Amino acid sequence: MFRAEHVDRPSSLSQLRGLVSRSREVRVLGSGHSFNAIADSAGTLVSLDGLPRTIEIDSASATVKVAASVRYAELGARLHAEGYALRNLASLPHISVAGSCATATHGSGDANGNLATAVSAIEMVTAGGDVVVLGRDTDGDRFEGAVVALGALGAVVSLTLDLVPAFDVRQYVYEGLAGEVLDEHFDDVFSSAYSVSLFTGWRTSVIDQAWVKHRLDASPAPDASRAGDPAPAGSVGATTADGAGNPFFGATMADGPRHPVPGVSAVHCTRQAGVPGPWFERLPHFRPDFTPSAGEELQSEYLVPREHAVAALRALAGLRDHIAPVLQISEIRTVAADRLWLSTAYGRESVAIHFTWIKDPAAVLPVLGLIEERLAPFEARPHWGKLFTVAPEVLRSRYERLPDFRDLVAHFDPTGTFTNDFLRDHLLGAP
Repeated sequence: MFRAEHVDRPSSLSQLRGLVSRSREVRVLGSGHSFNAIADSAGTLVSLDGLPRTIEIDSASATVKVAASVRYAELGARLHAEGYALRNLASLPHISVAGSCATATHGSGDANGNLATAVSAIEMVTAGGDVVVLGRDTDGDRFEGAVVALGALGAVVSLTLDLVPAFDVRQYVYEGLAGEVLDEHFDDVFSSAYSVSLFTGWRTSVIDQAWVKHRLDASPAPDASRAGDPAPAGSVGATTADGAGNPFFGATMADGPRHPVPGVSAVHCTRQAGVPGPWFERLPHFRPDFTPSAGEELQSEYLVPREHAVAALRALAGLRDHIAPVLQISEIRTVAADRLWLSTAYGRESVAIHFTWIKDPAAVLPVLGLIEERLAPFEARPHWGKLFTVAPEVLRSRYERLPDFRDLVAHFDPTGTFTNDFLRDHLLGAP
């Protein structure tokens, strides 16, 4: 969702530099997967899809330099073919690397930071048309302010990402996780695998689905061909299996592939039932060769400190009658803390509560206000690219490095070329 006077698609770095240097306002478009006005421009909206889609692997440093417009699906396949992986991926492999990192988009996992935490260097074109490179090892504190920058510092043309050796993953889906289990064993549930996502329609206290992803070099996972057997000895699930031997905290393994949204075909989803596969084909929930939605939705997400997760979920349970009628599905995930100034997980281990709504703003926006009121005691931070109604002064108070970020913007973009109304209203306006 975005607006602009016109859209430009430069085909070279020199064209981009010229375009930026002569424009009064520029915003850069990622993959377009945003639900608010963060990409709006009163001037030029720039797509970087026309620039070379470079992927340069450096085996000596175990890094990869990636053009900003490259999608994670394309990057994942290339890295795996060379024996490498990223530590984490988001639910959708369709999104662009630069746009995802700029907004602190994330996947799931107690030890997994958001996608931006993999960034070790940034190359961007600033307002005067200059090319600037910032690195983790060379620019320290300033670098930590520039990674999640919402496009406010310049047009990011490439990112350098940390790599790890390629690994395989088994993915299982369980159904009917009792709400009281989550209340009493929250940490056990989310630490039981490399990545855990819980899906609920907020109609009852029962968690509808648990998507559990095991690294094959980590804890053992149950055999998909023996769905009724207990989890292997030594796994967390084995100590919490019920009398029937259900393997995931009393939940039942799904008897076939599932889509997170009830009643929707699982054809769009990544392989389940414990079939092993490469990391880039299992960590996302959805497959890159299908479009999981056609824009018939709205999305919101709020990150709360992990220590308040159970209390936050209980607070939202009191809104079931308001949430459920306008909801398609909600997802609960954990995200590791980081040091990136505008990251929604800055300085705190976090739990993300995501909502996929029906496409009816008039019905959804009042519910957002109720949710934000219930989450206010926990200082919830909304995802930068999704819908929220948190007052600007409240939002600013939840980012302690915001004054430093404003100084960074003043340094790299003193004329406000990359600033739009969204940034002025929410971050760069009055204290």
